[in-house]
Amino acid sequence: MIAALVGGIGLYLLGMVLLTDGLKTAAGDSLRRALGRVADGPLSGVVTGAVATALVQSSTATTVATIGFVSAGLLTVAQATGLIFGANIGTTSTGWIVAVLGLKFSIGLLASPLIGVGSLLRLLSRGRAASIGLALAGFGLIFVGIDTLQAGMDAFSDHMDPARLPGATPAGRLVLVAAGTVMTIIMQSSGAAVATTMTAVHASALDVEQAAALVIGQNLGSTFTAVLAAIGAAVPARRTALTHILFNVTTAVVAFFTFPLLVALSSSVGHLLGEGGEAASIAAFHTLLNVLGVAILLPLTGPFTALIARLVPERRNELTQHLDVSVASVGAVAIEAARRTAMEIAGVVLGLARRPLARPETPRVPEREIDALVAALAEVRSFLAELRSSPEHGDEYARHVAVLHAVDHLDSLVAALKEARHARLFVHHPELRELADDLVLGLDPVQAWLEGRDGGHAPVERARTLSEATAESRRRGRSAVLERTARGGITPDDALAYLDALNWIDRIGYHTWRTVHYLGGNGPAAAMEAPDSLASPVPASPVPEPVLENTP
Repeated sequence: MIAALVGGIGLYLLGMVLLTDGLKTAAGDSLRRALGRVADGPLSGVVTGAVATALVQSSTATTVATIGFVSAGLLTVAQATGLIFGANIGTTSTGWIVAVLGLKFSIGLLASPLIGVGSLLRLLSRGRAASIGLALAGFGLIFVGIDTLQAGMDAFSDHMDPARLPGATPAGRLVLVAAGTVMTIIMQSSGAAVATTMTAVHASALDVEQAAALVIGQNLGSTFTAVLAAIGAAVPARRTALTHILFNVTTAVVAFFTFPLLVALSSSVGHLLGEGGEAASIAAFHTLLNVLGVAILLPLTGPFTALIARLVPERRNELTQHLDVSVASVGAVAIEAARRTAMEIAGVVLGLARRPLARPETPRVPEREIDALVAALAEVRSFLAELRSSPEHGDEYARHVAVLHAVDHLDSLVAALKEARHARLFVHHPELRELADDLVLGLDPVQAWLEGRDGGHAPVERARTLSEATAESRRRGRSAVLERTARGGITPDDALAYLDALNWIDRIGYHTWRTVHYLGGNGPAAAMEAPDSLASPVPASPVPEPVLENTP
């Protein structure tokens, strides 16, 4: 009996893990795109969160993706709150699967073919088909677990009298709520705890009221995982976890004091399904419980999010604030967070590069600012090192590679900052000063785009045109300087200094263009296609040949 109960719970949990992993992988970038479309406010977030969670059968997947989007700056706190509310509703879909399919109909005969077909797909195919196979095997395993759990619960019911359990009084309900909370903490799955409770009701080991009180605790116990996830996590993760915790605590308190009404409403749903409807009553109670919480808190989204912000204040604005290891399991979201971080770093780098270009009299860039950039880029590389993608992942792989390219070019830009001394030569050579001024002016819209301001039309094309112009100036200037040196017009040392300054300007322009290109103006496909080349592919407009004089 005990072995059947434990084995049934274990099979159910294993099936849920396989189903969730398979569905998340099969969904691929779809989950990221679906959550990214949430823009109209908390209500649309509730709907999206509920649907996404029901599809992937994992509120954790939705929550982690939401954390990533908040970290990447793609969602506001209010939108993320709506998604978390919706995820709590969507997670109740598992109970309906158990009530309508697992207990009401005997589909144990279908479980073995599902597991067999799913396993073959997983072993013999690749990509999305393999992920679907994993999900099918998990789905079948869930029902094997339910059958095993039901057999154990039938034997257990012979030794269990519901009348001996508490539940008729508020104190008795409180005991059952606490027991339900402990069940979820031990099983690490509210879905498994609710499924066990529904099986007990189906086997007459519990009555509906006792099971409903357990479900309140099981719903509350799901916050334990959120508490663990919040320990040592970044601010977005802690805020999202606190949103989940406060939502479930509020829901539990309200449900406890409106318990008779909620049980009556959910029982009426079970009666509609006829024989065996007690389990459906529990599924309905679980759904009604979370819908009630959304109905109460959704109109209070503004004050609620303000409370979350006060309880978990934002840390100081750091370049790497978007990076959070808790989102690394959702590749597309993690890559977007890294891209946003690289954009912020690029904005800072460009701002520092423009200082010596505009003020060559004082070209030195403070070492502490360069060190901060070096550390930030190292953290981005470390974050990206935790991610894995392959060409079969399509756009996700292309974005991953593109961010790595961008970080490489940012490293080159930071290295150029260390050589800002070359800008001193601009004071003695008007043509270099003019070229630097043109570069500073041309970088204005590019930096505006990196910093999230408008930046005008096609910042990538602007950066490309600018780079081509500086590259053409470098080629022409190099030829002119070498010819002048050969004629004795300037010394070799002055010529070398001039060429170093010219190359330095060209490096700023080129690496800026490549950084901006890979960070997204033309999309991942274009970023993958365009090779890095030191030679500009399209000639720029002619620039005046430099008038070279000996440097004083």
